[in-house]
Amino acid sequence: MQAIYDVPAPAKLNLFLHIVGQRDDGYHLLQSVFTLIDWADTLHLEIRRDGQITREDLAWELPPDDLSTRAARALQQASGCALGVHIGVLKSVPAQAGMGGGSSDAASVLLALNRLWNLRLPLATLVKIGLRLGADVPFFLGGRNAWVEGIGEKITPIFVPQASLLVVKPDQGLDTRLIFADAGLKRDSETAIISGFAANAYGFGRNDLQPVAQRLCPGIDRAIAWLNSQGLNARMTGSGSAVFAKVLHAPDLHNVPPGLQVRQCRSLEVHPLAGWADSEGLSVGSF
Repeated sequence: MQAIYDVPAPAKLNLFLHIVGQRDDGYHLLQSVFTLIDWADTLHLEIRRDGQITREDLAWELPPDDLSTRAARALQQASGCALGVHIGVLKSVPAQAGMGGGSSDAASVLLALNRLWNLRLPLATLVKIGLRLGADVPFFLGGRNAWVEGIGEKITPIFVPQASLLVVKPDQGLDTRLIFADAGLKRDSETAIISGFAANAYGFGRNDLQPVAQRLCPGIDRAIAWLNSQGLNARMTGSGSAVFAKVLHAPDLHNVPPGLQVRQCRSLEVHPLAGWADSEGLSVGSF
């Protein structure tokens, strides 16, 4: 095998996000449900025999050392593989949106290179590598919608009813660090339980980051106002700036205000690369 083309890296939405405390080291303790959606980046990977790791941007320009190249380098170092790779990245998922685009790219690179380099590493090993790259990477490696706790490392697969979702991303992005550093952030939500979420999957809870994010990024207000004007209940995903709403029928997209990117998506039951690595010995919640 010399190359793997058209590797998908789907985005995620946080159906809710509660901050339930803060550790002594400053990390925030959260509860959330992550659901995969069919808005995805596409990756192309070709073997390099010289051991070099290179990247080609097929849509917009990415930072020099993005998560896809960092993932390839981390796997190369962890495995001792002498091969390299050239990665083509066709970005579609917007950055600074709270949709996990970079983390998803990293996970898909780990799964694809595990095959391309014929490493045959188990999923548990890839998860350990992924966690060092970012808290969301293990979720994408796990391949299932999940109940997420701790600082993002406690992941329990969960059933999420499939739905059609309207996702709106304002032009402005948002730096996660600014939200978590804000004195006005609510950090004391009561602990939720899975059965409470299951009774109302798309209406459960709230996003505790949203009030601070709206103050820092006016575009979020515009996105929420437009979704509300369509009779939809809007909520921010992750640390923003994208917002979303469940839709029951085809929305009218003819009068979208300038400065908003709108896309109708479907939730996914499983990641399209689920099963690409052996998950034997990986226990639920062990990520």
